Amino acid sequence: MAEDRFIVGTSGFSFADWVGPFYPPGTGNKDMLRLYAQHFRSVELNYTFYAMPSIAGLESLASKTPPDFTFWVKANRELTHRGNLEPAGPFVEAMHPLADRGRLAGILIQLPQSFHRTDDNRQYLARLLDALAGPTLAVEFRHASWEDPAAEASLRERQVALVVPDVPPIGELYHHEPVITGPVGYARLHSRNADKWYKGEKERYDYLYSHEELQGILGQWRQAAGGGKKVYAFFNNCHRAQAAQNAEAFQRLLEQEG
Repeated sequence: MAEDRFIVGTSGFSFADWVGPFYPPGTGNKDMLRLYAQHFRSVELNYTFYAMPSIAGLESLASKTPPDFTFWVKANRELTHRGNLEPAGPFVEAMHPLADRGRLAGILIQLPQSFHRTDDNRQYLARLLDALAGPTLAVEFRHASWEDPAAEASLRERQVALVVPDVPPIGELYHHEPVITGPVGYARLHSRNADKWYKGEKERYDYLYSHEELQGILGQWRQAAGGGKKVYAFFNNCHRAQAAQNAEAFQRLLEQEG
């Protein structure tokens, strides 16, 4: 069934402006993940980008979700944005509470737009992938220089998932048709509003996908997933709970067309 192949969620779950539009009025931070897991089967943990995760913290999150709920954990910015590999070992070590329970879907490596495809950066990415080896890995490029077919081929060889971002038609941004290069497919849906992309994070992700846009995205990913591999689709347009609204609409499409 299509709904078994496609796992839908959002990029984060703890947002004050989701109380009311998505979470019941009065919901506190400690209850958000439990409520989120009543709607979706997976989530991207984005706080791990800003702060190193701890074993106790991930154990606590796992305890608030059902046994079949999974987590994609975003790599810390020291690894992806600051060129520092020292935290790689402790970062992977902290994944054990999720990995041991079969709840770790993988580690998301989001690279900044300033990370161009140079020889130095290619070598750094290779070292980063080696340092995080073990869990399933997914790489999101942001700069168009990585559209070189050799980059995709390298990820295929390593069995690393290429994250396919849905972003506005801005020339410097990375674009790629839906494709599966590793154990799973990975879609991250950010926004299609070019006018707001460089106006700060809240403005950048202030976007609501239309029904027609969601249908088109699903159609493209159905073709890419023809071999039966699992596809994760995460909505990152988190401003004002638009990500949750679109993720629920996407799930309904899967049910209707399954």
